[in-house]
Amino acid sequence: MRFLYLAGYAYVALAALFWLGGQRVDDAQLHFHPQTANSGSGSLPAEIAWFRAMRPYCNPVEVETRHRWTPAPQSHEGAAYSAACYALAGKIDRARALIDDLPADERWRAAGVVFNAGHSVADAGDDEAAGPIMELVVEYWPNHYMALYHAGMSRYLLGDGAAARQHLESFLRHYQQDDGWTRNARVVLDRLELE
Repeated sequence: MRFLYLAGYAYVALAALFWLGGQRVDDAQLHFHPQTANSGSGSLPAEIAWFRAMRPYCNPVEVETRHRWTPAPQSHEGAAYSAACYALAGKIDRARALIDDLPADERWRAAGVVFNAGHSVADAGDDEAAGPIMELVVEYWPNHYMALYHAGMSRYLLGDGAAARQHLESFLRHYQQDDGWTRNARVVLDRLELE
């Protein structure tokens, strides 16, 4: 009987130890410092490490506070990832301001970072939510065919036929593959012709 009591106490102690260890990891995430992200060989660049740690907070409620607590690395890439975070949070004007502050030849690259961050939203089927992000990308990279496609589909779903037509026709000029993307774009353009 004594053995069972000892085994039970040992189990509870180990469970508590694992639970407390997990809590320490969560607390460490609250105080992430991007300047330490690039230490050691083979580690991620500080900007990518910062974005990965920040990504769960790229929402309308937490994005501003988290940016104050843990600002992005001071670089062109840091500004691009910060813009991506604001765009995911739906704060498109703030994202645009960050991109506009970059040198002109860096803006399209920043738009590419924003696209990569928002593309998973569009691919998941939420073109309405991804639409403003994709339109931001198109502002700086006008021939980005996937951003044009998603922006067009978003405008179509929102009932803005003129903007949908403009984006989808531009998509078809820049994307020459005969696949599901082009077929979907043509179907929507045909529907718009009937309206």
